[in-house]
Amino acid sequence: MQRTPHHRSGSRRGLAAAVAAGALTASLLGGNAASARTDPGAPESMATTLSLPSPPGGANVKVLVFHASATEESPTVDAGIAAIEKIGLSGPEAGRFRTVASDDPAVFTNGKQLGKYNAVVFLTGGGDVLDPEQEAGLEAYMEAGGGFLGIHDAARTEPYSDWFTGLVGARPAAGSPTSVQRATVEIGDRQHPATKNLPLEWKRPDKWLNWKDNPSGDVHTVARVREITYKPGTSANGWDHPVSWCRDYDGGRSFYTAMGGTVDSFAEADFRDHLRGALDWTTRISQADCKATITSNYTAERVTQPNQPGKNDQIGEPHGLVTAPDGRVLYIGRGGADSSVPVVTDWTDPDVGKGLGQIHVYDPETKKVTLAGELTIFGNKGGGDELVKVEEGLLGIELDPDFEKNGWVYLHYTPHDKLDRDKQMAVRQVSRFTLDLATNKLDLASEKVLLQWPVQVHSCCHAGGGMAWDSKGNLYIATGDNNSSGFSDGYSGNNPQPNYKGVSFADARRTAGNTNNLNGKILRIHPEDDGTYTLPAGNLFTGKEPDEGGGKTRGEIYVMGVRNPARISVDKSTDTLYAGWVGPDAGAPSTTWGPAKYDTFAAITQAGNHGWPYCMGNKQPYRDRNLPDPGKPLGWYDCDHPKNESPNNDGLVKLPPITSNTIWYSPQGGGVDYPRDENGIPSYKVEDQKELLPWLKGGGQATMNGPVYRYDAASTSAGKWPSYWDGKWFVGDFYDDTQPRHAVLTDPKTVGKGGLPTHAESLKEIIPVGADGIRNLMDWKFAPDGSLYVLDYGRGFFTSDSKSALWRVTYKGGAATPAVKDLARKAAVQ
Repeated sequence: MQRTPHHRSGSRRGLAAAVAAGALTASLLGGNAASARTDPGAPESMATTLSLPSPPGGANVKVLVFHASATEESPTVDAGIAAIEKIGLSGPEAGRFRTVASDDPAVFTNGKQLGKYNAVVFLTGGGDVLDPEQEAGLEAYMEAGGGFLGIHDAARTEPYSDWFTGLVGARPAAGSPTSVQRATVEIGDRQHPATKNLPLEWKRPDKWLNWKDNPSGDVHTVARVREITYKPGTSANGWDHPVSWCRDYDGGRSFYTAMGGTVDSFAEADFRDHLRGALDWTTRISQADCKATITSNYTAERVTQPNQPGKNDQIGEPHGLVTAPDGRVLYIGRGGADSSVPVVTDWTDPDVGKGLGQIHVYDPETKKVTLAGELTIFGNKGGGDELVKVEEGLLGIELDPDFEKNGWVYLHYTPHDKLDRDKQMAVRQVSRFTLDLATNKLDLASEKVLLQWPVQVHSCCHAGGGMAWDSKGNLYIATGDNNSSGFSDGYSGNNPQPNYKGVSFADARRTAGNTNNLNGKILRIHPEDDGTYTLPAGNLFTGKEPDEGGGKTRGEIYVMGVRNPARISVDKSTDTLYAGWVGPDAGAPSTTWGPAKYDTFAAITQAGNHGWPYCMGNKQPYRDRNLPDPGKPLGWYDCDHPKNESPNNDGLVKLPPITSNTIWYSPQGGGVDYPRDENGIPSYKVEDQKELLPWLKGGGQATMNGPVYRYDAASTSAGKWPSYWDGKWFVGDFYDDTQPRHAVLTDPKTVGKGGLPTHAESLKEIIPVGADGIRNLMDWKFAPDGSLYVLDYGRGFFTSDSKSALWRVTYKGGAATPAVKDLARKAAVQ
C-alpha cells in the first residue's frame, strides 16, 4: 500500500479565482475524454475538460483511499485504510486490488494519475476538502465511468455542493446521536455483493447518522438500521432509516455506507465483507443492480377505461384477478350493480339481493376488454347496517394449471337460485367452467360444482373468497367466518346469543373455531378432471378422526381460525401459503376483553389453527363470555390448549394449538405487543405497548395479501420487475394511508412458526397511492411477463365507479451495471 501525506498551502480563494479566470490546465492521458461539470452554482467559465480513460482503471485494479479532512483527522482513517488494504490483498484472486491512500486533493486534477484508479474511496471528515477545480475533476472521473465509495463522515464532505450531495445520496441531520450504540441492521438486498452474505438481521455497534432528507426512492437502499433497537435521537427517520445504498450516478457508480463510524467497525469480518462487496461493484470487478428500488424506474398505467353509463363493459365491482400463461388477465366483479340499477333488500321479494357476478378479460396484446360472462348471484343488497348488507357474490377466481389446453376457470361464488329466503341461508360453492380461448367467452352451461357448503346471510359479513394453487395441483380456497361484526363490542366474535331461526350469526366459534364447519377456513382440495375432488395428505383433519365420538371434523380444512381471508397466494417454489385476513372492529385494546382489532398476515408452511376467535397476533388471547349474560367476562382463552365450548359448536371441543402469525396491526401500530403476567396474559394497556413492526399502522384497515415475486431470467419482457424482488412477499391493505403496501422478507428458519419479517420496504411510490393513484387496492398479481397487475376497487362500496380499474406496473430501469463490456475482469461476471 502507498500512503501519500499532503500538507496543503496557499489560498482556496486564490485557486477559485484562478478557476474563474479560466486559467485551468488539464493533464492528458490517451483515451476518451470526459467533460466535467463544475459546482452547479459556479460560473460557466469554471467548466473544464479533464481527459480520462473511459472507464477509468483497468484489469490491474487499483483503489484510491482519499482521507482529507477540513478538521482533525478521525482515528477511523488508519483503521479504514488498513481494512481496505487487507480486503484488496485477500479473498479470491479475481477480486483483489491494490490500494493507494492519500489526502492530497490534487489527484483530482491530474488525469494521468486519477485515470489509473477503478474506484475512489472517501474516508473523509467533514467540510470542504476539494476546491471547484478538484470537484470538477471528480465529476469528470464519475462521468467517465468511475466508482465512488463513501464511508460514514463522507456524507459531511463538500457540504455546499449539490453535485456531491447527489453523489453521496444524503446529508446527516442535526441531532444525530454521537455515542456508539448497538443496533440491528436489516438487510433488504440479498443479491448485491455488498450484502448478499450478511445476516438477515445484523446486530452491531456503531455511530448511527440520521438524514435531513430520506434518500429512499432516489437511491437503491441495500440495508436499513432498525430504530427500535437503539436511541436514534431527536432527528430520527423512523422505520425507513437507510444506512447503506447505491446508485448509478452521472455515468459512474456510487455506493455509500453510514456505518464505519468507529475504529472497531473495520475489524469486523461482516463489515469488511460489506466493504468488499461495495468495492467489487464500484471497481467494476462485478455487476450489481442499483436501480431496483428507485421510484422513477417504475411506471403505473391504468389499462381499463371507466364503464359506459349504465353498463359494466370494462369492469364490475372489483373483487379479484388472475393472470393467464399467455398474459391475459381475468378479473371478477362481486355483484354490486351499477348505481342506476335498483337494489332489492326486502326478503319477501323473490329478487332480494339478486345481482350479476361478472368476469372480464383484458388482453394486453390488443389492449381490449371482453365481458366473458355473468353469473346470477346473491349479494347485491347495497350498503346499510349488518342486518341489511351482505358481502356474498362472486368472490374468487383461479385458472386450471392446464388452462392453456382446457380453458378451465374455477369460480367461488354464492348462486342466487340456491337461496333459502325463509331461513335466510345461502349456499357457497366452487365451480369449474370452460372459457373459449379464442373468443374469451365463458360457457355457463359447462359448470361442474366441486364443493358447496351452507352460509347464513341474515347478517353480514366476512365471506373471504381467495383461491390459489400449489405446485402439486392442490387448490386452496379461503372462506370467511360468516359472522357478524356486532354483538361483541368489536372484540372476539364469541357471542352465542343472537340467532335467526336457530342459526347464530354472531358466534365465530360456530364457524371459524369449529372443526366441522367450512367457514372461517382455508380449505385444500385436489380437483380431478371429472369435476370431483380428492383430499391431499397433510390437511389439518382427515374427516375421519375418532375423537370425541367421531364425525366432528372436515377433511378439507387446511387452516382454521381465520376471520376474513379475501386474498391468499402460494409460492410454488416453496409451496408456502400466504394469507391475510381482516380483524374485528374494536378501536382500542381492553383490559377486560383483549386486543384491539388486528388485521393479520401469515406465512403458512403446514396445516394449523391460526386463532380466531380465541387468540390473535402472537397468541394474544380474548376473554370468554358468560351465559346467559354475554356482557360479563369469564376466563381468558388458552392459546396453547383452546377449547370450543360454544353451544353452537358441532365439532371438536379440544382444538389444535394456536400458531402465532407473521404480521398484525391495529390503530395503535404494527406488531403491537404487551408485557405479560405470570399466566402469560398481556396487560392490554396502551401505555405498556411495544411496536414490533413500526412500519405499518391501522385505523381503517382491510388486509389484501399479495404474491411472492419470482424472477424469470429467461423472460425477455421489457417491463418485468428486477431480480431484486425475487422471494419478497407483497403485503397490502385496501386503504393507502398508514396501512401496509410493502414488500417484506422473512427468515426461512422462522417462517411459518410465527417469526416476524426481517425487513420491509414501502411500495407506496412504486404502486402509487392517492386520489389519482391506486387508493383502494383490492387484488394484485404478477403476470408471467414479470409485470404487476393491480385492481383498484374504486371510491364507493357495493358498486363500481369511475375509479374502479385494472392497473399495470412495469419496470424500466434496465440491466445491472457496469455493462459486461466494461467489466474490469471479464471472467468475473456475476
